[in-house]
Amino acid sequence: MTTVMPFFRTAITTYIISVLFISGCDTKNEAQKETANSIKPKAAISVNEKKANFFAYLHPMIEQVNKEVLSQREMLLSMQKELPNLSQQKIEILNEYTHTYRVDKELPVEQKIEKLKRKINTIPASLILAQAANESAWGTSRFAREGNNYFGQWCYSKGCGLVPLGRDDGAKHEVAKFNSPKDSIKSYIRNLNSHPTYKTLRELRTQSLSNGKKPSGELLAEGLLGYSIRREEYVKEIQSMIRYNKLSRFDSVTSDKNETSVSGKG
Repeated sequence: MTTVMPFFRTAITTYIISVLFISGCDTKNEAQKETANSIKPKAAISVNEKKANFFAYLHPMIEQVNKEVLSQREMLLSMQKELPNLSQQKIEILNEYTHTYRVDKELPVEQKIEKLKRKINTIPASLILAQAANESAWGTSRFAREGNNYFGQWCYSKGCGLVPLGRDDGAKHEVAKFNSPKDSIKSYIRNLNSHPTYKTLRELRTQSLSNGKKPSGELLAEGLLGYSIRREEYVKEIQSMIRYNKLSRFDSVTSDKNETSVSGKG
C-alpha cells in the first residue's frame, strides 16, 4: 500500500497559466519539466470547455468520497450515543479510525470520539476542485495522466510512484501513484482531515459548523499555509481560483443532502 506523505509539489507551466488564467501553482524546476513534456497539441477546444470537462470529470468522484466520509462520521456519532456499551465490532472500527486519523490510541474512548469528530468530516468540493486544477495543471501533468495524482502528493518508498525528472541528486521522494483519480481524492481528503499541518483548516470547519454555517472552500483555504512553500501566496491563489471559476456552486450537493451529519458538533 502506498504511503503518502504530507508534502506536495506542483506541476504547471507559464503556458498553462496564460491559457487558463489563475490556475498557476507552486512551480519548481522539476514540475515545469514534467508539464512541458506532457503538453501535446489537441483539437481546438475553448478554455471554458476545458474547465467544464475537468470539473465534470472530478466532481462525481469528489461527491462519492465525501459521502464515504459522511458514513464514517455517522458511525462515529452512533458510537457516541451508545457509550459506554460499544460492541466489539464498533470498538474495532473505532480503533481503525483512530489509526487512520492519527488520534492517540491510549486516550479514553470518549476522548477519542471527541477528537475524531473534529477530523472526520467533508471537504468542500470547491476547495478540492481548485487544488486539483492547480496541482495537476488542469489534469495535463505527467503525474495526473500516468499516476492519477491530482494533488502533488509524495511518497518515499522506492517504486511507490513516479520519479520526477528534475529530482535533486540524493533525493528519495517520488510522486505517489494511484490506481484511480478517486483514490487520489481519498488520500487528499484523508490527509487534510488527519495531518497536524492542517489543524487550522479543521478548526475553521468546526467553528463554521458551530455557528450554523456550511464551511466554504474559500474559508478553509486559509488552513492551507503548509501545503506549499509559497504559503500566503498559494492560499490567495486557491481562493482566487474558487471565486473566478465560481466553484462554490459545487459545494451544495453533499452538504444539502447530509446537513445534519455534516453539521454535528466537533
